[in-house]
Amino acid sequence: MIRRSAFDALLVDLDGTLLDGRGRVRPRNAAALQALEAAGVRVMIATGRSTVATLPAVEHLELVTPMLVFNGAGIWCPREERLLEERILATRTVRRALDWGRERGYLMVTQLAREKYALRPRNSEEEQALAFFHGLQFVEPEELPDEYVMRVIYYSPDHESSQDLAREVHEVLGAPAYLTDFPLSLLVTHRASPMKVVDVHPPIRGKAEGVRFLGEHHGITPDRVVAIGDASNDVSMLLEAGLGVAMESACERTRAAADRVIGHHDTDAIAELVGELFGVEV
Repeated sequence: MIRRSAFDALLVDLDGTLLDGRGRVRPRNAAALQALEAAGVRVMIATGRSTVATLPAVEHLELVTPMLVFNGAGIWCPREERLLEERILATRTVRRALDWGRERGYLMVTQLAREKYALRPRNSEEEQALAFFHGLQFVEPEELPDEYVMRVIYYSPDHESSQDLAREVHEVLGAPAYLTDFPLSLLVTHRASPMKVVDVHPPIRGKAEGVRFLGEHHGITPDRVVAIGDASNDVSMLLEAGLGVAMESACERTRAAADRVIGHHDTDAIAELVGELFGVEV
């Protein structure tokens, strides 16, 4: 059952939010999302993962609303099994990014819509950094593709903070791009890693692209969207949505951007929020 609500859509992040510490969706949270969508509410997954990495985690939910992937550079339609939107970096920007990364000796990954390429790890830290990638192909530095690229990723063991690395990348590129940054240790699978990570995307609005998509394709205004996340790449959608919600385990930037904070991702906090806001009984 569902009662009339002030909201018509839910944007929900994956890692650290919908997925628990084992990388799974808790049964009650899954049931809540399925009940929401069955009642006509748009439930949109919004993740920084690629499409290839996203599908295994959420296919069992059988949600029909398109998913935001690549931090907003792509919109995947589960019904048509294709990208409805695919934004790529300018080739000259990718070449500049790769040249700089090679000069600095950073571990790098380039991601296309369906393919991922990485430099071969040179030590155990780099091996661990790439350990959980799906479908990664290892190539030599000069073989990293520079066309149709949706994301370039840098891994640095040298920077004190990911923000420092992001500022340096921004200055080097000298071209429009959307950057996200985080310490790799933020992920439960990499708690001991010293790596700082920066993702370079085409010039987009991050996960706020999900709010835009819901408006353009479903006529849902931002004030009627709820967004839930935990990391800095979730901030744009939390600020754009009518109600921005941070998980208890969220980073400081995300908590500061949120209208409210709910429980830990290892609990049924999302199902409880859905019940409160939408009146769904699961």
